[in-house]
Amino acid sequence: MLFICYPKCSTCRKAQKWLDEQGKDYDVRDIKEDNPTAEELRDWWKKSGLPLKRFFNTSGNLYKEMKLKDRLPGMSEEEQIRLLSSDGMLVKRPILADKETVLVGFREKEWEEKLAGIE
Repeated sequence: MLFICYPKCSTCRKAQKWLDEQGKDYDVRDIKEDNPTAEELRDWWKKSGLPLKRFFNTSGNLYKEMKLKDRLPGMSEEEQIRLLSSDGMLVKRPILADKETVLVGFREKEWEEKLAGIE
């Protein structure tokens, strides 16, 4: 599993602590240092079954500075993916991804259900 996070984010730290307590094996990737590519984001979005908007860090400063709340509805999905891939601070975190599962944001109950039986 790949755990994409921002080390200074308290939610990411909480999720990582939870993963450790569950004994899960994962690789860590700093989203600020190694931003997801458009191809990765497209793949994760499709696997997640979530609306693309859920991949945006709507509480982030950059999201607010760029006034994306008003701009996103007029953008195509491809434009949104390219925008997300331009800066890791636009992407909701943490993201936990493997070959079949993609979890965006940390909700302990959801992670517990989706990761049951996965080492």
